[in-house]
Amino acid sequence: MATELDALVVEKANKWLEGNYDEATKKQVKYLLENDKKELVDSFYKDLEFGTGGLRGIMGVGTNRMNIYTVGMATQGLANYLKKNFHDQEIKVAIAHDSRNNSRLFSEHVADIFASNGFRVYMFDSLRPTPELSFAIRQLECQSGVMVTASHNPKEYNGYKAYWEDGSQVTAPHDTNIIAEVAKITAIDQILTGKNKENITVLDGDFDDIYLNRIKELSLSPDAVAKNSDMKIVYTPIHGTGVILVPASLRKFGFKNISTVKEQNIIDGNFPTVASPNPEERATMKMAFDLGVKEKADIILATDPDGDRLGVAVPANKEKTEYVLLNGNQTCLLLTYYLCRRWSDLGRINGKQYIVKTIVTTEMLPRVAESFGVKYYDCLTGFKYIAEIIRNHEGTGWQYIGGGEESFGYLPEDFVRDKDGVSSCTMAAEAAAWAKSEGMSLFELLKEMYVKYGFYKEGLVSVVRKGKEGADEIKKMMSDFRATPPASICGSPVVTVKDYMSGEILDVVSGKKTALTIKEKSNVLQFLTEDGTIVSVRPSGTEPKIKFYFGVREPLASVDKYEEVNAQLDAKIEQMKKELGLI
Repeated sequence: MATELDALVVEKANKWLEGNYDEATKKQVKYLLENDKKELVDSFYKDLEFGTGGLRGIMGVGTNRMNIYTVGMATQGLANYLKKNFHDQEIKVAIAHDSRNNSRLFSEHVADIFASNGFRVYMFDSLRPTPELSFAIRQLECQSGVMVTASHNPKEYNGYKAYWEDGSQVTAPHDTNIIAEVAKITAIDQILTGKNKENITVLDGDFDDIYLNRIKELSLSPDAVAKNSDMKIVYTPIHGTGVILVPASLRKFGFKNISTVKEQNIIDGNFPTVASPNPEERATMKMAFDLGVKEKADIILATDPDGDRLGVAVPANKEKTEYVLLNGNQTCLLLTYYLCRRWSDLGRINGKQYIVKTIVTTEMLPRVAESFGVKYYDCLTGFKYIAEIIRNHEGTGWQYIGGGEESFGYLPEDFVRDKDGVSSCTMAAEAAAWAKSEGMSLFELLKEMYVKYGFYKEGLVSVVRKGKEGADEIKKMMSDFRATPPASICGSPVVTVKDYMSGEILDVVSGKKTALTIKEKSNVLQFLTEDGTIVSVRPSGTEPKIKFYFGVREPLASVDKYEEVNAQLDAKIEQMKKELGLI
């Protein structure tokens, strides 16, 4: 098998030496052939594929790397698919990019290819956040769009998110059909370039104003904001696209006291001040925390490089000398509670409202929604599935309130169809202002919610396994879990196994199998225990890792018991990690 793979890799690499590729690329391929077999295999053993987040990979030469050729072939394949689907109308596409190295280069190449295929192209004049790209597709009535980004991945990565006419990332059957069209592009000479430059229209700050004005319409507590307009806010864009729009949105809502981390306002794809540009990581937020302590901030906000994810930190004490970085579940809970509470206060809830969460997001969310008479939906991981549920409710009279996922993504509106760090940061600030008017901080509100709904706590372990060897190892791990699921977790028997690949729920006690309500297939396993614990196992669709999600719960009798119960839940999560051999 190894010999066959080696032969295939060498054959693919030699095609790059023989084809119409630039000399620098050929030189690097030749170097790999002669000096670095492992990197050669990782670069050519497969083609980049669309996962839950589109096309994403390490930048470099090869079919399994992000470069102008793989980006070009994907774009030509997408163009061919668009022509098949919309052959009787003018095709319009929107393009945006983040701050990563080569993002502008890739986006200009994408624009050139679309224009050369005869499409009307809308391209931003400089970097813009992912949610604004989704908004532009809908606002400009495009059939598709592309966002060049690798989200919060390390600096060596870049990516390519393909969007459909509803502003959502592509879902089935379009995703697999696009891949099929891309597979038909067997030579870069098939890519159309260098034509119809007049088809490209540049979007500038005027379009930003349209987007920001729509976000302003989301405001639910203008009186609370006016009362607390000098509330101290610290924000960092982590060298990315939120640098202009997040502060602008906060000011448009009425907030006046906004401090930014100046060193991280600098647009730089090397992300020089952080090891990883991911607001999920406390180390990434250190400079924002330091500024927060200095300014005695009421809330600290952050967005990742493409501005779709948000990080929220709140004071841990009244002196504001220490800050708690909320995890994605906690942010999702607070935003959902705030939206539902204010919709209820304003008389907007009539039994035809709903929220959406992913299957690995906290099970406390349904309890919050139900307490306000709001329906909830579960969906697979990936914001395109949240967007799909919104799309399915269009024209039915049902109203979307909000939706999110544990990986720091939230969407408080339906005029964007991807997670929106710009609007979510602004609504988080408004929620903090509202809570302040009610005499509490967001952290105090969260504790009160735990008393009311139960203390739900989640944990996550990501096991990274790079390259082909890593992909094989992750595949084996999933196979082993399917063959031999755990009999118990932390002493509590596993009573239910959900397999989203087979689409079945197994009742362990009776042996009976029933069908999952979610019909889409995904390589996810969930183990539910007698005491309400949930462990989910899922290979990432966009990164070389397998993720383990842990969910535990206990009652919280009163706020003053928070630290005690929090420690108990932490200990239980750590014990589960040990049992699964993760630490």
